Amino acid sequence: MNITFVSYEVAPFAKVGGLGDVVGTLPKFLQKKVDSISVIMPFHKIVEKNIEKYNLPLEKIDENLYPFSHSLKYPFSVFKSVLPETNVPVYLIKNENLFSTEDVYEYPHPEHQTSYFCDASLSLIKNLLPDVDIIHVNDWQTSLIPVYLRNNYRDDEILNKKATVLTIHNLGYQGIFSPDTLNVAGLPGYLYNIDALEFFGQINFLKGGILFSDVINTVSKTYAEEIQTEEYGYKLDGVLKIRNEDLYGILNGIDYDSFNPQTDKLIPHNFSISNLDNKIKNKLALQEQLNLPKKENVPVISFIGRIVEQKGIDLISEIIDYLTLLDIQIVILGTGDKKYEELLIKYQNKYPDKLSINIKFDLELAQLIYAGSDMFMMPSKYEPCGLGQMYSMRYGTIPIVRYTGGLADTVKEFSCENNKGTGFGFYEYSSSNLLISILKALNIYFRNNDCWKNLIKNAMSSDFSWDKSADEYLHLYKKAINKKNC
Repeated sequence: MNITFVSYEVAPFAKVGGLGDVVGTLPKFLQKKVDSISVIMPFHKIVEKNIEKYNLPLEKIDENLYPFSHSLKYPFSVFKSVLPETNVPVYLIKNENLFSTEDVYEYPHPEHQTSYFCDASLSLIKNLLPDVDIIHVNDWQTSLIPVYLRNNYRDDEILNKKATVLTIHNLGYQGIFSPDTLNVAGLPGYLYNIDALEFFGQINFLKGGILFSDVINTVSKTYAEEIQTEEYGYKLDGVLKIRNEDLYGILNGIDYDSFNPQTDKLIPHNFSISNLDNKIKNKLALQEQLNLPKKENVPVISFIGRIVEQKGIDLISEIIDYLTLLDIQIVILGTGDKKYEELLIKYQNKYPDKLSINIKFDLELAQLIYAGSDMFMMPSKYEPCGLGQMYSMRYGTIPIVRYTGGLADTVKEFSCENNKGTGFGFYEYSSSNLLISILKALNIYFRNNDCWKNLIKNAMSSDFSWDKSADEYLHLYKKAINKKNC
């Protein structure tokens, strides 16, 4: 079985969110289970800097290739690198006109850029990877690939044999554009109808991927159920119900070799379940770095993520005044909505000994926060999978979450009575429920040290490695091939 992933971001070449982490990691665990695996992505401007930063190889392997159908007849070159610590090839599609911005998602006409990339990826596959069996596309940016295959290339002797798997990492982002985008993309006009890409007078790239892929999955079992409801479906719940028999949920994993508190080079003090004293040393190092009072018995509660309402930052903001009355410290790292960024900075100025607000992306600081915090907040409005809660548990930092999507699948409510569970959470989306969950955690932290240590050990013993998920993907690929051959 030969697999190729197609994605707009792949860590460490270009990473904006969890999509980059997943596509940069999952192939590493699949490579020993399949005949061959590769990755295709755009040659974004940031890619060259990261290739140099991580000392990765880079060679040009082809040039003057063209998309087959797209109206923008720009030529593209193909460069080749590898995923770090693997032999998985990464093919980079380069065109100076379209992939010309510093930010991965900054191009002014994303509908032109993404549709070109989809068609160019199929040109690359036909010319350089003709033996691929499965094309694994990710999110709306690559969702036109199954649309092209089922319509423009259904008679192509090479491309019509390819099965497709679409992974929806976040249904909230769909790629909705004007109908004339079909002409630019070189797709047939008959796709502008309710049973294809038409979507409330526009066209919807992700809807096309859902309808034309052989198999669809999302990144947790609970989220796969949630997106078929009106509350979470973002007006695609009806389409997803139509494809219900081909819709699966496979939980994301994390790389336990890279995220390992015993060997992590980005934290000052390595530690393990049997040596939690060094975890406290990381807390002191975190407090010192962020100019917070160094107090080992004061719990540090952290948040790492996008500063947006989807991540529950509105709930956190609503209770900060109350939380600062408690003997705790709060650390926040991330960027996002300017309204909340400015509000959080005001709170920091008001409570400088209680709050550290870091409006930036900083991988090294993130690792220290995971290692040095006592608790980790993820009160998301919705969360397809979430990786932060997995990272925090790996480092013995207790998650406080809203039980939705992947958070419901990975965090189990802790009870001192039976010492089972890995964190704390709530269901109804409200700041009062978040506060109650935080107070539950603090009550155990301050009043029952033995119980808290058992909770830490439970969290650190959780297994969210990619091995199990990789086996589930292998099963999914077989389903896609069987469906394609029916």
